[in-house]
Amino acid sequence: MASHYDLTIIGGGILGLATALKITAAHPDIRLLLLEKEAQLARHQTGNNSGVIHSGLYYRPGSLKAQSCFTGRKELIAFCDANNIPYEICGKVVVATSEAELPRLDELHRRGVANGLKGMEIIGPERLKEIEPHTIGIKALHVPETGIVDYRKVAAAYADKVRDANGDIRLGQKVVGILDRGEEIVLQTSGGDYRTKYLINCGGLQSDIVAAMVGGDNRDSQGEEHRIIPFRGEYYKLAPEREYLVKNLIYPVPDPTFPFLGVHFTRMARGGVEAGPNAVFAYAREGYSHRAINLSDLWRTLSFKGFWAITGKYWQTGFGELYRSLSKKAFVRALQKLLPEIGENDLVPGGAGVRAQAVSASGALVDDFVIRQSQSAIHVLNAPSPGATASLAIGQSICAMAEKNFALK
Repeated sequence: MASHYDLTIIGGGILGLATALKITAAHPDIRLLLLEKEAQLARHQTGNNSGVIHSGLYYRPGSLKAQSCFTGRKELIAFCDANNIPYEICGKVVVATSEAELPRLDELHRRGVANGLKGMEIIGPERLKEIEPHTIGIKALHVPETGIVDYRKVAAAYADKVRDANGDIRLGQKVVGILDRGEEIVLQTSGGDYRTKYLINCGGLQSDIVAAMVGGDNRDSQGEEHRIIPFRGEYYKLAPEREYLVKNLIYPVPDPTFPFLGVHFTRMARGGVEAGPNAVFAYAREGYSHRAINLSDLWRTLSFKGFWAITGKYWQTGFGELYRSLSKKAFVRALQKLLPEIGENDLVPGGAGVRAQAVSASGALVDDFVIRQSQSAIHVLNAPSPGATASLAIGQSICAMAEKNFALK
């Protein structure tokens, strides 16, 4: 006999847990289940990200990303304060190293102001040296509201709140099939069947596959199909004796045509300084190295016309990222634009993360958060950075959708 629940969330990353927290807090009598296929929570995007509390600088004003980041950052900080989770609002600098980057730096400043950031300023080389003594640039944008935190600790605290509210979290339960019978949904998992009235899909790297199982619509507002394509971010770390070269966070001015921020330096809440990442196509949705290949995942990508469209648009950028991935010398040259003192011997192997990037059939990288809803299911189909920073705001939005669509009482 399958266990029966009012509402089930698929995915034990920070968004699934934040959604569960918000729903159990608002509806303490609900029978809520959260299923995670791994043996531990926050195993993938949440546990492998850079730990930055994003300020909301980069996002198009008025977008769901911008709104959620502004609200979510404040709520995240309040949550950390209330639950004794260490964090630091250390600030960052976005550094222009050429005249060509100055208009983009000004545009970032404009966006930041429009998104409600406080205390930002365009600074010259002298002030930059005061903030980051070993960095060079002709101008920089100082963003004091950026911070760092360990999102694994945040996710664990969310999970504790869910369990305290009698939410049921089951680990090692991979969803392999979904049967929508109208009056109920049957979730077939590696650990048995579960029956639920309603479903919320926070599957991250697997979100479009889960949506397809339940007949979810993987199309954007213009009716164009999109699919998750995994991009691996590869990092080095500064050798401990060279960590003094970076005080906090140092970023380049991003390329506006590409949704990745370029190689940068990040002081980590867990200790150490990361340098990177490269952004390269991964041969598996959970492919944390070049050797990780999943033929099913690879076929889903290669058989999607959007992959070939994006390859045609960005092949030069992609080749450069791949070259840096394979050549430490090339990686170091990219870092030296911001920190000339860096040498190959200053870098030791770091970690890697995989970003679940939604791509349209025409080859467009989907920039904003994408959440689809129906009478019995809600699917979070694109929630890259700043998803962790905005997790409580996104969880609140999904809770509101569930209350409306599922008539929660």
